[in-house]
Amino acid sequence: MVRAVFPGTFDPIHYGHMDIARRAARLFDEVIIAVYNKPLKNLLFTPEERLKLVQQTFYAEPKFTVVGYSGLTVEFCKNVGAQVIIRGLRVFSDFEHEFRMALANHRLYPDIEMIALITSEQHTFLSSSTVREIASLGGDISSMVPLHVADALKKKFSELGDGQSVVPITALRD
Repeated sequence: MVRAVFPGTFDPIHYGHMDIARRAARLFDEVIIAVYNKPLKNLLFTPEERLKLVQQTFYAEPKFTVVGYSGLTVEFCKNVGAQVIIRGLRVFSDFEHEFRMALANHRLYPDIEMIALITSEQHTFLSSSTVREIASLGGDISSMVPLHVADALKKKFSELGDGQSVVPITALRD
């Protein structure tokens, strides 16, 4: 059995993430969607909220397990017996970042392989930071995220009120 880990912050999960996860599920016996809880970037949702949104997204799909984690991704992979890390590539700049991460992860844990899936064409523009920014300005994100995520974003921005600077000015990799 080949177990793959698809790690990310998923702040929030969007159709691009879902596409990569479902395509990975066609290739591997199990896909663990690992929601990282201590990233070095500004987040809108708490770790618990992000975990819940991802769980709601994949609740009826048996090939997926959704868990939170902290620490090194390769250590998490060792602990869950994963042989593969799944990553998505949207644009050329993603490749450089993922290439360096793959080399570092392989140095730390030589038994892990990194598989990069090229995003589907309709999702190349999509990132969590883009979704957050559009949602924060009241834009229509229905073509970017599932309904439960759109509702969570609307509620979160409503709770924060006007004048909150929660959307990073500089788009960070997500």
